[in-house]
Amino acid sequence: MLAAAMNPCPCGFFGDTSRECSCSPTMIQRYVSKISGPLLDRIDIHIEVPAVKYADLAAKPPGEGSLEIRERVTAARKIQQERFKDQKIYSNAQMTPRLIRQHCEIDDDSRRHLEHAMTKMGLSARAYDRILKLSHTLADLDHLERIQARHISEAIQYRSLDRNYWA
Repeated sequence: MLAAAMNPCPCGFFGDTSRECSCSPTMIQRYVSKISGPLLDRIDIHIEVPAVKYADLAAKPPGEGSLEIRERVTAARKIQQERFKDQKIYSNAQMTPRLIRQHCEIDDDSRRHLEHAMTKMGLSARAYDRILKLSHTLADLDHLERIQARHISEAIQYRSLDRNYWA
């Protein structure tokens, strides 16, 4: 597993709502281009994490607690272990292109949505496969056998560095 972080620009404030970025578009593009497209293609999830305000840090977080999340993840992992019990893999992330085609069936609406995102964002074949694998994991977390359009949409949202908005 790889977890990495980077600033959005040299000064660190591009896109920040409370501080002004002092970088030019050229500086931002040069900074971001240090990470190659082929490297980004190999990362399943890349998202922007905005600065958190003190009030949000100090407040009691709403939503699921760690125990509930752990239970959902454990259940999803069991689903994947059962799915691949006859394979030499144990999770969706390890699926080969052949297994992706076998296990990641999507309906026509989802297919059109994914095709639109691929075209608009200029995504690679590798990104396409990663979106399908992640979509299946999201379906597993929802205890659903089939990938739904909302899973495809969410997985696409996790490809933020594929979007060409830096320039």
